[in-house]
Amino acid sequence: MLGVYDGFPATVHKIMHFGISISNRSLQQKLVKSLQALNKQAFSLEKLADLSVPGFQAVFEFGIAEADGFNYLDEDETRGALKAIVKKPLQTMDLFCVVRCHRSVPEKRASLKFDYFMIRFMFNEGLMDAYAFHERGPRYTSPEDIINVVVNKVNEASSKKVITEVF
Repeated sequence: MLGVYDGFPATVHKIMHFGISISNRSLQQKLVKSLQALNKQAFSLEKLADLSVPGFQAVFEFGIAEADGFNYLDEDETRGALKAIVKKPLQTMDLFCVVRCHRSVPEKRASLKFDYFMIRFMFNEGLMDAYAFHERGPRYTSPEDIINVVVNKVNEASSKKVITEVF
């Protein structure tokens, strides 16, 4: 089933709650498009994460769950997910996120470091809950950072702020 990963961990590292001002269908469409836009985009790790290592960049790769695996959100997969959401909005959207970290200064060579995350978005009327699990890696980015990157990207893609954190 699209959006649900059968092996999502029961224990998570971060839970965040958000209020949403648009329909679940519209939010999910914006979310999928924003995730595809984030794929392969580089960010300064210092601007992205509070506890980051200076001089590094982060590149994201997102995939959406389908039963027992994840599919990279390329153009074809995005188109398929959008069609499925139009037919019936998802109640759960599980994602896999790889954050590739490398030095932004080319003359200082360093091997790539990878952080692996699983993120679950659960949708209710007017609310969205986000659960993040750091699977492995040096944790240059925190689970909260990853959720905030996604939320900020969706808000940037909208004419007004559509997702706000609820404490």
